Amino acid sequence: MNKVLVKIYVPMLEYQFDVKLPLNKELYKVIYLLIQAIYDISDNYYTPSELPQLYEKWSAYKYNMNLTVKENRIKNGAELILI
Repeated sequence: MNKVLVKIYVPMLEYQFDVKLPLNKELYKVIYLLIQAIYDISDNYYTPSELPQLYEKWSAYKYNMNLTVKENRIKNGAELILI
């Protein structure tokens, strides 16, 4: 399997999304794609001034932006926060 299904919560919009993330992409590239998708879904409301960070929801662990999704050990069913 080359993707994982995760739940991403965006506090700025008070909304959460179920998203499939590619395991072999660096996390900063995945976040750029998420920003574009959330921007479209939110009717152009979501426009962060800086690149948001991705955290594990329950432990507040901050993922390394330069590692891939797989290297960050993000698994199916993970709950993440995009801040």
